Amino acid sequence: MKLIIKRWIPLVGLLGVFIVIGVFLSPEKLKEYPAYVSESPSPTGIKALYTYLENEGDAISRWSLSPDRLSKKETGQLLIMAEPFTVPDQEEMEEYEDFMRRGNTILLLKDNPKGMFDIKTEMIDSPILPLVRDGKGNTYKTDTLSGVRLEEETGDKVLLDDVDGTIAYKTDVGQGSLIVSTTPAWMTNGSILEKDHLSLILLLLKEGGAEEGTILFDEFLHGGESGASIATLYPQWLLLLLLQSAIFTLLGLWMQGKRFGGILTPREETVRFSDERIKALSAWYLKGKQYKASLLIQSDYVRLLFQERWGIPTSKEWGDLKEPLERRLQTLSEKEIASFLMGIKGVLNKERISKQEYIMWSKRLELFRKEVEDR
Repeated sequence: MKLIIKRWIPLVGLLGVFIVIGVFLSPEKLKEYPAYVSESPSPTGIKALYTYLENEGDAISRWSLSPDRLSKKETGQLLIMAEPFTVPDQEEMEEYEDFMRRGNTILLLKDNPKGMFDIKTEMIDSPILPLVRDGKGNTYKTDTLSGVRLEEETGDKVLLDDVDGTIAYKTDVGQGSLIVSTTPAWMTNGSILEKDHLSLILLLLKEGGAEEGTILFDEFLHGGESGASIATLYPQWLLLLLLQSAIFTLLGLWMQGKRFGGILTPREETVRFSDERIKALSAWYLKGKQYKASLLIQSDYVRLLFQERWGIPTSKEWGDLKEPLERRLQTLSEKEIASFLMGIKGVLNKERISKQEYIMWSKRLELFRKEVEDR
């Protein structure tokens, strides 16, 4: 096994070298961004709006921390939530509401904001005309409208609507306010310059006080603090190097004979074998020099085989077995059979036999036993 491993090590090392070279020489793939992320230059990102506001001199930044860490002293801030990936839990929702009560504004743009801030919505079949009207009666053209309309309550200010219902409204929350819109697609890089989308987005931002205070783009609901993974935190060449190091370490430990897993107890230590009684009897016969008794048992067993295989009765003496054995044991000559029968009869009639005689006749009886069982 160690020899096989030694042969494989150069091949694995060579393969690793080719992989490393391939990683360094391969062209870098375009980075993939989630939709509605403020640093995404893709058509579904909103980096264009972020850059525009930044160039206009607005106090703008990205917020990727949990809502409980929002400033509890500063007021007049505008927090933009662009199509959150998930709905915040109850504790986080309370933190966002507390942020608004202190005099700040949240601008929520989501295709269907139902489930956030107790917002109520209704579904429509499809927009009849891509024409949107603001609170002053001005009309705007758009080619993107959601199939969801908002249900405002008494005291809410309708900011945008069409013939199907309310598209955006503003409601007071404590000293601050909440602005809700069902058209986040207007602010994406691929759509913001289409029709009057930019004008509509700027209208919502102005209503939220973007010209006066700090603007925060909420990235916490796009992954935020928990969005980073090992694959993004470390470069690929380092991860590959760590993987190869782990493989070589395992191979090195294997070659050194290190044990993995639990200790295996030999079966002999826990199992009682079925031939223990036979072994004990054999040891007793040898220690007590009961050679004749052991030889009688062996001869009786061979005689029993003669009866089971060939029907020769065990009542016959050894001297009477010459003729039937000559017919059946064709591999042995008549002289060998006669010599065996005469010898075994004589040794069994002795009162005591020596160890040498016992060993010799045990071997000859074993030879006859095999001849009978093989036929």
